[in-house]
Amino acid sequence: MRAIRWTLDESAAVAASPDLHRILGTAVGVPILAVDVGERSDKSEQLGAVLAGLPVVAMAVGTGAHPAWDLAGPSPDSAIDTVLAFPNASVIAAQVLRGHERRSAGEGLLVESLAYAALQGGPELATGLAGRGHRVRRDHAEPRIEMHDHGDSVEIVLNRPRLHNLMDASMRDQLVTALVAGGAEPDRTILIRANGPSFCGGGDPAEFGTVADTATAHLIRSSANVAPALLAVSERTTVEIQGPAVGAGIELAAFADCVRATTDATFRLPELQMGLIPGAGGTVSIPARIGRQRTLEWLLSGAELDADTALSWGLVDNL
Repeated sequence: MRAIRWTLDESAAVAASPDLHRILGTAVGVPILAVDVGERSDKSEQLGAVLAGLPVVAMAVGTGAHPAWDLAGPSPDSAIDTVLAFPNASVIAAQVLRGHERRSAGEGLLVESLAYAALQGGPELATGLAGRGHRVRRDHAEPRIEMHDHGDSVEIVLNRPRLHNLMDASMRDQLVTALVAGGAEPDRTILIRANGPSFCGGGDPAEFGTVADTATAHLIRSSANVAPALLAVSERTTVEIQGPAVGAGIELAAFADCVRATTDATFRLPELQMGLIPGAGGTVSIPARIGRQRTLEWLLSGAELDADTALSWGLVDNL
C-alpha cells in the first residue's frame, strides 16, 4: 500500500480520466490521496466531489479545502501513516461518513451496521484478534442497568463499575429495555449516568469476534441496538459523563439532547486501530455534533480528548 500526493493542477488533470479508478483505491494499493490545494477553494470543491465517488481517503492539504473532502489540514503525514496501516477500515470509515447529512438517522445506522459487518470479516480485525487471545468473563448476578423512577423523570444507571461499565450484550439488552420503559410516558425526562469512576469503557473485548457469521451479526444489531431506542427519546435525555467514555460510551451519549461531563472526563474512539469503525451509532451521532471531517480525523488519530477539547468541539454541551 502507498499514498499519492499531488498538486491541485496535477489532480485536476487526472480527475477527468475515465481510468481514475485504476489509479486510486484500495484495490490498486492506493488507499489515500493528499492534494495540495493551498488557498484555491474554486477547484477544491469540484475535485473533492469527484474523489468522493472512489474507495480512497481524499485529503485536502491547505486552507482552501471544501466540505466535500474527507479530511482537511496542514499536513497529511499522520493520516497517511494510519490509512496505510489500516486501509480497509480507513477507507470504509470515510465512505460511511460521506453524505451523512443527507441520510436519516435510521438510514445512517443501517449503513454503519453493514459496513461494520464487512470489516468484521476482514483481515485487519482478524490480525488484531489473533494477538489478543480469548477472554472469558465470569457472570455476575447484579443487574447491568439500574433504573430509578422519580415520577416526572427517570434515572438510568450503567452498573458494571468493576469493569469500567464495559458494554456487553446483557448491558445492551437491559439498556434498551430501560429506555423503552422510561420513554413510555412522553412527558418524563431521562437522565443516563454511570456508577464507578468510568462512564463506559466501550464494548466488552470478551465479546469481540464471538459471532463468526457477520451477516447474523448485522441482523442482531438491526434488532437489538441501543441507538434506535435512545434516538426515540433523545430530545428529553441528558447524559452525565465522568472519567473515560470510550467507543460505544461516547457514541451513544452523543445522541442525547444534552451531554454534561466532569472536568476529568476523557473521550476516545479506538475502533479504527482495531480494523473496525464505530458500531454503536457513532458514525451518525458524532458527526452530527462535530462534523464528518473532524470525526474522521479523530478516528484516524485514535487520540484521547480531554473535557475542554470535547467542549470546544461541541462533543459535550457543558462541564
